[in-house]
Amino acid sequence: MAVNLSAPRAEDLRPVAGLRIGVAEAAIRKVNRKDLTVVLIDAGASVAGVFTQNRFCAAPVQVCREHLAAGDIRAMVINTGNANAGTGEDGLARARATCAALARQLNIAPQQVLPFSTGVIMEPLPLDRIEAGLPAAVADAAPGHWLRAAEGIMTTDTVAKAFSRSVKIDGAEVSITGISKGAGMIRPNMATMLGFMATDAKVAPALMQQLARELAEGSFNRVTVDGDTSTNDSFVVIATNKAAHATITSLDSPAGRALREAMLEVARQLAQAIVRDGEGATKFIAVRVEGGKTGEECRQVAYAIAHSPLVKTAFFASDPNLGRILAAVGYAGIADLDQTKIDLHLDEVHVAVKGGRHPAYREEDGQRVMKKSEITVRVGLGRGDAADTVWTCDFSHDYVSINADYRS
Repeated sequence: MAVNLSAPRAEDLRPVAGLRIGVAEAAIRKVNRKDLTVVLIDAGASVAGVFTQNRFCAAPVQVCREHLAAGDIRAMVINTGNANAGTGEDGLARARATCAALARQLNIAPQQVLPFSTGVIMEPLPLDRIEAGLPAAVADAAPGHWLRAAEGIMTTDTVAKAFSRSVKIDGAEVSITGISKGAGMIRPNMATMLGFMATDAKVAPALMQQLARELAEGSFNRVTVDGDTSTNDSFVVIATNKAAHATITSLDSPAGRALREAMLEVARQLAQAIVRDGEGATKFIAVRVEGGKTGEECRQVAYAIAHSPLVKTAFFASDPNLGRILAAVGYAGIADLDQTKIDLHLDEVHVAVKGGRHPAYREEDGQRVMKKSEITVRVGLGRGDAADTVWTCDFSHDYVSINADYRS
């Protein structure tokens, strides 16, 4: 059960001019489920993406990188149920054949198609089922099918993830809508397992890669469920250039800042939704580290806490065994850390001061906070003015069960 995360409503998701979405049931792994999605992009759009830093990356990730380098992307095809990872040259051939099959449907070049896959690793991609399902997906394409797409890319997710907002740029209304999927194998190290965001804003093509990187860095690169970096992580940003404002040529201009902030809000909602829907999660935890010398140092400590199985299981049990948090701070890898300057808060409860238990701290206060469904851990390092935040969840019995039974 997702932590304080409701299923999106189709009527709350804004269509993006210049983009249509179609979804079909192709029985890629299971029958009677949406598992094949196509995104059709009008000519003149700008597209950029960031991908997994896992060196054992999936075939579709490799093909996406090649096609994005060539430019002029006109379509995407996304399947769930099979990751097409750990499949060698055969997997690359199947990913390219998927692009070619959709290209034939749309009368475009295969290099204008981006392929994405998610699901079980080291199994051959069922190309015949994908090819058979593509005509239905293309026929289904419509501007308002964002919710269908969010449902169509799910694997172990318990709820679809989709958000929208609008922003005024130079007096023109601009729409932003995004979807993501992910619940396990989440330590994105760039993005999430799959995330897609589109806007009708006019953005200079030269800015798109910078925009994608900055959005990922401020959102998906701040979440973790279990510390595992997927083979298939992909985050794609599309600007269809249909809105009625002048082209944005700098992200530091007033228009560029307004667009980036609005898109970052949606990206953070998508990233946090993944944590809220983490496999077996019962708690949503923000880990805020302050007083570091650098932001990188703060993230290093935050991730040490967020990845600790001992910390995560303590939160699941609502057990204020908070020495586990201090231990994680200590082994985070800061060689000259002064433990006598460490402060620790759980929400408003001051747990530790100057590296030791706060005189006023009572375990019942810690337990009261840990019983909440949303908790903020705040650590002070006493080393500088930098700060950063990572979002994570607890580890429950269900996390083990879900992953033990994943392929059955």
